[in-house]
Amino acid sequence: MLRDFNKIETFLTVVKEKSFSKASKKLGISQPAVTQQMKILEDYLDTKIVDRKKNGIKLTKTGEQFYKVVIKLEKSIANAEKEVIKIINKELVFILGASFMIGNYILPDFLMEIQDAIKNDVMIKVNDSERITEELMDKKIDLALLESPVFQDGIIYREWMDDELVLVSRTALPKTVKADELNSFRWVCREEESHTRQIIKAEFEKFGIDCASFDIRSIVTSSTAVKQTILKSSIIDGTPTVSIISKHMIEDRVEKGELFYSRVKGVKLMRKLYLAYSKEKKTDAFMDSVINYIVSKRKV
Repeated sequence: MLRDFNKIETFLTVVKEKSFSKASKKLGISQPAVTQQMKILEDYLDTKIVDRKKNGIKLTKTGEQFYKVVIKLEKSIANAEKEVIKIINKELVFILGASFMIGNYILPDFLMEIQDAIKNDVMIKVNDSERITEELMDKKIDLALLESPVFQDGIIYREWMDDELVLVSRTALPKTVKADELNSFRWVCREEESHTRQIIKAEFEKFGIDCASFDIRSIVTSSTAVKQTILKSSIIDGTPTVSIISKHMIEDRVEKGELFYSRVKGVKLMRKLYLAYSKEKKTDAFMDSVINYIVSKRKV
């Protein structure tokens, strides 16, 4: 019976209008129809729930208990209707996935603006590129921002922006460093399997620079660990400890004078950052609006 919302609505209207006749006008049905629906409810409950008086109606004790129950039901239905409207208007929470560097150092610059710009609630998930790609394929996120793309069938990858990798140290460095000076530094490096290290190695090899010849003092498994290790490094015998990291990750520390960066003369260390989304959303106008907004925030 509680699934018969028409009769529930009739009961609530009778209570609110305090009259069978007023309820019939409010509902646009005949008064006998109102009386019949109320009788069906009373038969179902096996008790009287409304006493009709000359000056209106009065709920019985059972009627008052029933009223409290259906008021809760009415609120639940109203909330459900709001959620359905959100679905119709595509106002579901938009889930954005981002690699660690992007999620921690690029998105914060315009994160608060995204929700207003696309007129939609937004949730951000930050993890490594592989995990974010898995969640994209499992449809747990809507759009991925990747620094190390794991290319998969069924996913559209779109170049978003360039990410410059720079030589960083706690010690002031010249604007450019010659390739043969790299061997004079102490190094903090990513593990050999990392996407970032592979990019650096491939670019250096074009100029005859052998990373294996560097004085590597620490190997860490994340860019954040690289940054923290450099921040806490000591200068020994005037020799700085350096690493290569995304410029985006150190901008705040450079402004404070806590870190310094340089470029290797003649070597351009750049990588592409990508937007990725399901091919199923290739013609989705809402997805286009989100992507267009994020692309408008491109910075190099």
